[in-house]
Amino acid sequence: MKRMKKTRQRRKTTNNYAFIDSQNLNLAIRETGWILDFRKFRKYLKDKYDITKAYLFIGYVAENQDMYTKLQKSGYILVFKPTLTLPSGTPKGNVDAELVLHTMIEYKNFSKALIVTGDGDFHCLVDYLSKNRKLLKLMIPNKQKFSSLFRKMMDKIVFMNNLRRKLAYKPKKKKK
Repeated sequence: MKRMKKTRQRRKTTNNYAFIDSQNLNLAIRETGWILDFRKFRKYLKDKYDITKAYLFIGYVAENQDMYTKLQKSGYILVFKPTLTLPSGTPKGNVDAELVLHTMIEYKNFSKALIVTGDGDFHCLVDYLSKNRKLLKLMIPNKQKFSSLFRKMMDKIVFMNNLRRKLAYKPKKKKK
């Protein structure tokens, strides 16, 4: 009984936030051969890391409104970046500045931050959070492909490669 009370008390005082580079996460997971179920991922973040707020940084494409609504219903706070259309026709919306800015805006509001990316552009943010004891973990989607800038921080890194069975999207079978 005492143990349960301590766990409940710890969770009440823990206020961890996740800051997620959605493009890096999505592409890196797909490169490993599976699709992330974002609903399961949000629950995993809450259960495993006591994440109270999960900010998902994503390029805005009007046609994806249904997906954005589902992500919000799953518990994500979406931060949109306007996108540009490249000559190839693909949209581009680099969210790096938004993720760093929002992390620093929220700095006083969270106990620890979980950063989800393998992009070395976030090295200075991860390093700063680590030096100030505000980094919970750096979660890298693909162990085979991430910035070498993070190699000196291996004790702070968790990889998602072994989470496929737990977090993979499984399409619902259609009734005949």
